[in-house]
Amino acid sequence: MTRQPPVPPRGARSQRTRSSSQLRGWLRHHRAMGADSARRLLRQPLGSLLTMLAIAIALVLPAALWLMLDSARLLDAELDDSATLTAYLEPRVAEGEAGRIAEAVAAQSGVAGTRLITAAEGMAEFQQALGLSDALARLDGNPLPASIVVTPDDPAPAAVRQLARSLEALAGVAEVRLDLAWLERLRHLAELGRRVALALGVLFGLGVLLVVGNTIRLAVESRRQEIEVVMLIGATHAFVRRPFLYSGAWYGLGGGLLAWALLALGNQWLATPVRALAASYGASFTLPQLGLPGSATLLICSTLLGWLGAWIAVGRHLAGIRPR
Repeated sequence: MTRQPPVPPRGARSQRTRSSSQLRGWLRHHRAMGADSARRLLRQPLGSLLTMLAIAIALVLPAALWLMLDSARLLDAELDDSATLTAYLEPRVAEGEAGRIAEAVAAQSGVAGTRLITAAEGMAEFQQALGLSDALARLDGNPLPASIVVTPDDPAPAAVRQLARSLEALAGVAEVRLDLAWLERLRHLAELGRRVALALGVLFGLGVLLVVGNTIRLAVESRRQEIEVVMLIGATHAFVRRPFLYSGAWYGLGGGLLAWALLALGNQWLATPVRALAASYGASFTLPQLGLPGSATLLICSTLLGWLGAWIAVGRHLAGIRPR
């Protein structure tokens, strides 16, 4: 004889049914309010487009600055990879002894690689760089010493300075040259740029809140009588607030899409001259793009800013509306 599962009480079943019905009604109302707010924006295309364009302009500047800083970070990483220091050997060091010193330098801790440049190779490179081969050929001897180009494991300034001190202690090494001041200045400028971008992002985010808040305030005032009627029959503030929140979210999403389009057009417009400028210096460089994560972040932030601006505006004005 099989045992029948216990039947839940009638009250519990009715409670679950009511909860499920309330959830479905809540979702239906959200869908209806989202569609209705979108239709209201489409009925006024010019005004809606101008509001979204103002939001887009407020978002483009900090986003573009952040992209520039991203390219600076890529350049900083390339400079870290190419960070080197040069150990100049004493003039009396012969070529064979210079090879042994180069092996000793390569055996030092913190050295990733070395390249020995003999005095003859150094003179040839010097002549090629200056184009003064005829004048330099008249010299009685080669005044340039042999040198060793050292690539450090750690490109951090403190580690490179420590490596330079250890190399200067080696026999046969006359001087170790490193120029980290410009690299440190570049990093300081990048940090300053990041803080400026953050400050501009906050300021222009407040600008988005003001734009959306002012637009929603006008929408609330235009529907004041309708709000008073629905509040008179028992509508809650959440019920009244919902369509305006969707309107703010639509404004923010539209502004984010316009900002994304402006950034893409600006990237395409500047890509050719930037590539030409980099090629003139013998380098290859392309402007960074938002990509999928950056685009999603831009759209999410713009939508949330629109929603928050609508929440603040509606909350302030609903507090002053009383059904008569």
